[in-house]
Amino acid sequence: MSESSNRPPISLSPSQWSFTRWKIIGQLEALEVHHPLFQATLFLQGAHLASFKPQDESDWLWMSPTARHEPGRAIRGGIPVCWPWFGDPARNAPEVRKRILTDSPHGFARTAVWKLEDVRESAHEVEISLSLHANEDFHHAWSGHALALLTFSFSVRGVQLALTTTNLANDPLAFSQALHTYFPTIDITRTRILGLGNSQYIDTLENWEYRNQEGPVYFEGETDRIYESGESLTIVTPRTTRKLTAVGSDSTVVWNPGPAKAATLSDFPDTAWQSMLCVETANAASDYRVLSKGQSHTLGVFIGRKS
Repeated sequence: MSESSNRPPISLSPSQWSFTRWKIIGQLEALEVHHPLFQATLFLQGAHLASFKPQDESDWLWMSPTARHEPGRAIRGGIPVCWPWFGDPARNAPEVRKRILTDSPHGFARTAVWKLEDVRESAHEVEISLSLHANEDFHHAWSGHALALLTFSFSVRGVQLALTTTNLANDPLAFSQALHTYFPTIDITRTRILGLGNSQYIDTLENWEYRNQEGPVYFEGETDRIYESGESLTIVTPRTTRKLTAVGSDSTVVWNPGPAKAATLSDFPDTAWQSMLCVETANAASDYRVLSKGQSHTLGVFIGRKS
């Protein structure tokens, strides 16, 4: 999946890190990467990537100016990790829903503290791996036993995420998930997504009815759709063009709250809907996945420049 042609980064202990540093932001522990070619900020809570920007560029991710960094609170913006279920539990497939023991949306991974597994650095790339062991600590919310390993690869070409789920239980595990990426734009009405034309989508704002997409996706008020597509996408804003290349995904979520919904959201200014959009690499709706004992599945995305 990686687009890097350089030699792989070398695994290092904290005392050997050249570009990566621990930092406390608000009340949360984070890793900050200050590489000559790029910068990134990654929180251990939620394995949440809050910022990525190549040298002399603006941030490739959108972060709410009112986001709060508090234990147990999901961070608004960046790339939240929705796992081991996506969205409203009641809207998941029966195999997924039967394991969920709460009404809370988007799973528990985005507020859990992940474990740092590895930091690898080179002259061209930094790779950071975090893990979450979903064991009896989460049995109040979910009946399952699995390991999530999320690896971030940063380079001047872009950022890559690879989320690998391994079923550690004896019985089959059904789950849904998403990398809930927030992108910035200076004008949502002049922003479009290419690559979803001629695909079907579920319009969650219209009784979850199926619709057909014709041509680019434009934004005209609140948008909340699950596309049955895992094809490469291009996000075009008035100032930037980003390419998204996914693996392990046959569904894509497109979201913008619009003015009315924005006014009801926490940690989200009323007018912020005009300057952001979410394009989420997912296994959602009918694209949920099932793993037998010991099996793994990787959901990933590379976010880069349009070549």
